[in-house]
Amino acid sequence: MKLYLSVDMEGITGLPDSTYVDSHQHNYERARRIMTQETNYVIDSAYKNQVKEVLVNDSHSKMNNLLIDEIHPDAYLITGDVKPFSMMQGLDSSFTGAIFIGYHARAAQKGVMSHSMIFGVRNFFINDVAVGELGLNAYVAGYFGVPVLMVAGDDCAAQEAEALIPNIITAPVKETISRTSVKSLTPAKAGELLEQRTKEALHNSQNVAPLVPPEHPLLRIEFMNYGQAEWANLMPGTELEPGTTIVNFRAKDILEAYQAMLVMTELAMRATFS
Repeated sequence: MKLYLSVDMEGITGLPDSTYVDSHQHNYERARRIMTQETNYVIDSAYKNQVKEVLVNDSHSKMNNLLIDEIHPDAYLITGDVKPFSMMQGLDSSFTGAIFIGYHARAAQKGVMSHSMIFGVRNFFINDVAVGELGLNAYVAGYFGVPVLMVAGDDCAAQEAEALIPNIITAPVKETISRTSVKSLTPAKAGELLEQRTKEALHNSQNVAPLVPPEHPLLRIEFMNYGQAEWANLMPGTELEPGTTIVNFRAKDILEAYQAMLVMTELAMRATFS
């Protein structure tokens, strides 16, 4: 059994605000250690429950946050940027399942540091389904026939996962008070929860189906302001929907849609307010 882990940061235990997830801020180094420890709890539980190989993909910001010298020695780590498939780099059909760690709610929704890739996005849509990073990544996994077995993060990310993927196991390690404050388990208690829920998720794997993406999906991205939409619309094949800040792209499959999202959001970040 092979297990794929995508590890974000905003949903990690005890992290309430950007001072923990921004590499230039004073709490970041503390957060990296907690993030690494949290990942290790899942890896250790996986190896105790019949998993033979674990691939970890660092999926936050510049994607070089996890401390490789402290990661479980039997795991493999993908680290660094740029990656063609970003938060889902390295996944293929050889994996039995995927687990998302440190995940957060989608943009414009309640949740700790909720957002979708960049803070200039209000909504992602695949056809008519509103999704965030969690949903897009689950669709990519589904393209390869890989089910997302568990999501760990704040309570709102857990609720988002449960609404999207029937029978999924969730591990809410902190409760949202506001977008920048939480009621959190301690790392030790969160570790106990993660170990137990990982075990449950692996034993429950036959009850979770892959989230199969639509064929030829229409990706629609609603940006916060028109300047961001103008930049995103520079990508060939896109259309800026009249009277909106929504840019759409008809993709041949979800992999092309995912890479289109990466390009469009990178372009959108060039917009300024001056």
